[in-house]
Amino acid sequence: MAKIVKRGMQQNGGPLRPWGVEFTDFVAARGDALYRYGYVLAGNAEDAADLTQEALMRLGDAWSRIRKKDDPEGYVRTTMARLHVSRWRRLRRERLVAAVPEVTYTDDRLDGDVGLWKELEGLPPKQRAVLVLRYYEDLSDQEIAELLGVSRGTVRSQAARALDKLRIRVTDLETGRVG
Repeated sequence: MAKIVKRGMQQNGGPLRPWGVEFTDFVAARGDALYRYGYVLAGNAEDAADLTQEALMRLGDAWSRIRKKDDPEGYVRTTMARLHVSRWRRLRRERLVAAVPEVTYTDDRLDGDVGLWKELEGLPPKQRAVLVLRYYEDLSDQEIAELLGVSRGTVRSQAARALDKLRIRVTDLETGRVG
């Protein structure tokens, strides 16, 4: 049976490629370390266990393909990070409250510029996302590209197009062309 060590695999002191290891051996050897990684990502034991389990299930489904590569643990860690970000995004949008408010929610960071936010609503979703992430969340082009799964060039072009559309709308509003 192969002894798997952190970020590398060994058998009898020499390197062992992942394709020489069975999935169950990999899980037995690296499961605890992956759980600890999940704990660092999620911040609690329950979510860490869920992340680890989901990522290992995905690895198990793809083991015949993944074990031919040099780093199955890297695959699992990347999967865990993406799962965590995906859950975080989903939960971040939810706002659980004890009672439904009588009035609509307003964000204090809007600075009373409701007109701008209404104009943003008229943009295509990708352009709106780029502008909000860039100017509201203050993320860099690289961070936005990674979050949206696009290139930095796409981020820049979407931002430029969105700003052009907003400029045209503001000009039209100022000249009275929009009814």
